[in-house]
Amino acid sequence: MHGRPRPRLGITMGDPAGIGPEVIAKALMTDKLKSLPIPLVIGSASVMQRTVQKLKLKMRVIHVKDHQEDGGGRDVIAVLDPLDRPLMRFKPGTAAAETGAASVAYIRKAVTLAQSGYIDGMVTAPINKEAINMAGCHFPGHTELLADLTRARESGMMILGGPLKIMFATTHVAIRDLPRLLTRENIGKAIRLAHLALTRLFGIKKPRIGVAALNPHAGEHGLFGDEESRLVLPASKAAQRRGILASDPLPADTLFGKAARGEYDGVVALYHDQGLIPLKLVAFGSCVNLTVGLPIIRTSVDHGTAFDIVGKGVADPGSLIEAVTLAAALASKRRHVTRG
Repeated sequence: MHGRPRPRLGITMGDPAGIGPEVIAKALMTDKLKSLPIPLVIGSASVMQRTVQKLKLKMRVIHVKDHQEDGGGRDVIAVLDPLDRPLMRFKPGTAAAETGAASVAYIRKAVTLAQSGYIDGMVTAPINKEAINMAGCHFPGHTELLADLTRARESGMMILGGPLKIMFATTHVAIRDLPRLLTRENIGKAIRLAHLALTRLFGIKKPRIGVAALNPHAGEHGLFGDEESRLVLPASKAAQRRGILASDPLPADTLFGKAARGEYDGVVALYHDQGLIPLKLVAFGSCVNLTVGLPIIRTSVDHGTAFDIVGKGVADPGSLIEAVTLAAALASKRRHVTRG
């Protein structure tokens, strides 16, 4: 796009009071990312400058005013700030309306750039849900906000780590709310999105999708609950009639092991911890969040703002490195398909 031979990504800073600036600075120093086109950081140049100085990194931060500016070198962090006025001083490691509003502004700008073709995909550092709600943005997280901004008809969260690719029927919800939120429609949507991701993004022609049960032993024929027969199985059968190779509900305690061994290409988990526990067991620190169903490419880290370690210099950039790497690969594939 616009003459660039390889895709360029935008990285949103996330909440400036969190570890986003630190993991971005550390990630951009690594040899793995230096082989990629210089990404555009969408955030606060002054925050990034303070972060680089505190970490004593040999990198120069420049404030670009136009998305078409190149950035000027491998040891440069190019920052585009969409705010009307520079972000005022704030307390690191603390949720605040101003930093929450800034993090939302960074996301909105990245979406605009991606939809316009000035960047080929976006990678997001973590936002703080309390802070964005204090700023009047009442979304539970990135996934729902991005779906609203892009007017995506159907989208959802897939997290990848090691050998596992897991799509979620529900995301950040209280366990007590699961009976209300677990519906045939939501489970069916997760199966469809898993199929979409595995075929279109990862090139698997006939992906095998394992669908997790909710109850121990998949309910044991109703002894431990009827959600399998009442909700999960009908959703699986509907997907099967559409030609999707989705399993009937399988006990979660064995399903994830089978998927890790390659018996399934992806898994549909019914709730957050059901999928995240096995993922982080096999790939802690390197998992990537991929939003499926958007008209743009978006990946993210698998962790939060980690307010408790802000400023200590100990934040691990591993997940961001993997998120940038995956976004670059997906963007390259999309450009190749488009040109082909």
